[in-house]
Amino acid sequence: MALAFWDILGVISLLVLALAIYGRYVRRLTGAWRWIYVVGAVVALYLNVFVAIVQAFLKVPALKAMAPKQTETPFVVAQLVAMALSVVLGIKTVKKFRAESVHTVARAGATQS
Repeated sequence: MALAFWDILGVISLLVLALAIYGRYVRRLTGAWRWIYVVGAVVALYLNVFVAIVQAFLKVPALKAMAPKQTETPFVVAQLVAMALSVVLGIKTVKKFRAESVHTVARAGATQS
């Protein structure tokens, strides 16, 4: 039995989530694990959205009529929009997480003085 593309995508998603969970609960978001957690969560979310878009274009009659082979423009645009939103979300979240960690460290140092 050969692995299908979807099986491989599922394994990748699980591995990315495992890394994010490790960073969150074991490493407690210390150091680089903050951005590793964010990137992992965003990548896992994107992979789920990618599959959801594919499934929608396979099963929803109106979408299937617009892109029966999933190589047509509506399908490609939907995937590109999902990817662009994921990249923007990831960049904003990593920046916000970094800013919060700097403020947290600064506040902790001020209260210890």
